[in-house]
Amino acid sequence: MTGSVPARFVLKAARRLEGEIVVPGDKSISHRAVILGAAARGTTEIRGLLRGDDVLRTLAAFRRLGVSIHDGGEIVRIEGHGLNGLREPDDVIDLGNSGTSIRLLAGLLAGRPFLSILTGDDSLRGRPMGRVVDPLRRMGARIDGRGGGNLAPLVIRGGGLRGISYVSPVASAQVKSAVLLAGLSAEGETSVTEPGLSRDHTEKMLPAFGASVRREGLKVSVEGCDRLKACSVDVPGDFSSAAFFIVGATILPGSDLTIRRVGVNPTRTGLIDILRQMGARIELESMTETGGEVVADVRVRSAPLKGVRVAPEIVPRMIDEFPVLCIAAAAAEGETAVTGASELRVKESDRIAAMTGTLRAFGVQAEDAPDGIRIHGRGGGLGGDASGRRIHSYGDHRVAMSAAIAAQAAQGGTVVEDTACVATSFPGFLDLLESAARS
Repeated sequence: MTGSVPARFVLKAARRLEGEIVVPGDKSISHRAVILGAAARGTTEIRGLLRGDDVLRTLAAFRRLGVSIHDGGEIVRIEGHGLNGLREPDDVIDLGNSGTSIRLLAGLLAGRPFLSILTGDDSLRGRPMGRVVDPLRRMGARIDGRGGGNLAPLVIRGGGLRGISYVSPVASAQVKSAVLLAGLSAEGETSVTEPGLSRDHTEKMLPAFGASVRREGLKVSVEGCDRLKACSVDVPGDFSSAAFFIVGATILPGSDLTIRRVGVNPTRTGLIDILRQMGARIELESMTETGGEVVADVRVRSAPLKGVRVAPEIVPRMIDEFPVLCIAAAAAEGETAVTGASELRVKESDRIAAMTGTLRAFGVQAEDAPDGIRIHGRGGGLGGDASGRRIHSYGDHRVAMSAAIAAQAAQGGTVVEDTACVATSFPGFLDLLESAARS
């Protein structure tokens, strides 16, 4: 299912980034639009759906669950027959590298009275599932898996759920969403309380499909609802994809770049807050709202940065942007320290270790810790071996793209190996970067 992405990126430095660009549709919102559209009655129309491998895996999963999906290019139409219209799959559902797909589908299928088996690639089968399996079991789902249910493949025998009040030990949108989706099939009310606010796309989208959702501080609740209704979803540009260009335009002198129609949900934009603290010049223009999501044009002009301390409470709002924040910190004057980010050890790669190694390859001093990183910025362009350097992505799309941004500000050439993984979220990344870079 992976799109056409080179096996390696061969890159050289750029003088600046400029012009206007559009990034692909938001991955998190795309997943949720497909899931709720498939669970609803009627025709759901989705505009701007991301065509990355992760979302394509979710689409394929629902086709295997008996849902008719028509991809017309600009608009994807999902012909849903309600939660009760989902049918038992005739084979294992392979979700590739998509953690969002497997965790959210586990929640939805926990309430369906049939057998489902969810698996993925080597990386996904090594990522922890217990954080989702535990609350689903408390609701009455029967779920088996390797390591006592902590690792995929997951075998789900669904149905007969009851609502619970779950206090999550981690601020995780995937955990919260899995429990809320299971709550649609449960008797009574289901609630999730988090230690901090994670991204809230699920609870924003559920009411548009007819579900009853209530928020009280860090607690969000949903009533059982087996008759969701179809609607239209307009997916904005993905902030996590825009983040690479935001950092690139900030650290390359003379840059002036506008990224059109980006989702700037406050639970996602911790990176902007941190970059502004560092001295970045970022403006949100032409702000509008669609489907409860705030959308804006993001204008970025270059600026000298200074190191900062990133507090643990902001980490959930920039969990996917950590790799590219490391690149901004490398170009800043002084030290940047991130703590409270142990979650990064169990993403597509160990992102703390991966970015520590990447920064060192660019001549930047960095030390990792169990829950974070300390970066001693160079106060300008990056260094390393001017005759060229090779960076490994560790099979992680965000590490690969962050290294590509670092290469724009580095001496000499850079080769980033194992970049096919970029297809999971941003198949056109390299072409878009080349269109904005000025040499």
